[in-house]
Amino acid sequence: MNTQRRKSRPLNLGGLSLGGEAPIRIQSMTTTPTREVEATAHQISRLVLAGCEIVRMAVRDATDAEAIAAVKARSHCPLVADIHFDPHLALLSLKAGADGIRINPGNLAHRDALPHIVALAEEKRAVIRVGVNLGSLRERRDDASVAADMDRCLDETLNSALELEGLGATQLKLSIKASSPEWTLTANRLLAERCDYPLHVGVTESGTLLSGAVRSTAALTPLLREGIGDTVRISLAADPVNEVRAARALLEALSLRQTGVRVIACPTCGRCANSDFFELAARIEQKLEMIRQPLTVAVMGCEVNGPGEASDADIGLAFSGSRAVLFVKGQKKNTVSVNDAEAVLLEGIHSLLEKPV
Repeated sequence: MNTQRRKSRPLNLGGLSLGGEAPIRIQSMTTTPTREVEATAHQISRLVLAGCEIVRMAVRDATDAEAIAAVKARSHCPLVADIHFDPHLALLSLKAGADGIRINPGNLAHRDALPHIVALAEEKRAVIRVGVNLGSLRERRDDASVAADMDRCLDETLNSALELEGLGATQLKLSIKASSPEWTLTANRLLAERCDYPLHVGVTESGTLLSGAVRSTAALTPLLREGIGDTVRISLAADPVNEVRAARALLEALSLRQTGVRVIACPTCGRCANSDFFELAARIEQKLEMIRQPLTVAVMGCEVNGPGEASDADIGLAFSGSRAVLFVKGQKKNTVSVNDAEAVLLEGIHSLLEKPV
């Protein structure tokens, strides 16, 4: 699929390019209290290992804001402070070294602080994300129509961006979200038509692991196919590492990025004699998730779904009774016992990548 990306302004977030011609960046958010430095840094490390490129952290008070300096010293990706209600926390976060801040105009008090925020963000070369959620729309009316609420969200997002730009902000990114995939899809299409700011796309409060991934995909697939979206988050009520895995899988499925190993596996049927098949496929995927070199690995449950149906894979296994066939580029290379299959596959991957798995 050849997607023509929407032209957006290029930005630099803590040394990471986004917008413009940069790849679509994968984002997630920590679930630990930011003040708990070691726990937060550990979670960020797990996210980065899974392929996350931007991590956002909740800043509830001054203690959280001041902890950013210590978290940053232990982390290896751009960090964004998530600010609600109190704009002075944005100033503290920027002083502590946040590479970017997210502010929501719908719940921001004391807007007289905005000139100071912009001035400090420009001094630090930090990105400001204007993030508007339908649920936090200022003065939302219960009797308003869906179209009216969407218009007001769009106006609030764009007017806030113009206000910040008027104050001197040069590094701005926008997002507009709701828990409805259809609403989010339509709103982002309209937002993309009305500006050239980089856009962060996602469905907010999308749900638990399975339902949230499906609902997010329903909105993000058409947006990304249309070239809309410079950073992406699949928000899940689950371990945030799963957000990163889901986002990677979506971008790879749309041929927009391959950020590492792609494991393809059949759903199995009565022909599969390996009772450990599902666990094996999941275990192999987990062992390979830190590899960033593009590679497609197939794990097939029987000889029907073997080399023939997985011929595009770089390497893979096809089980048949008590044996497993190792194949490379669709060609049979070896037959081993089921018990040895995983080790043989990993050794084969090691040889292809010329480094240990």
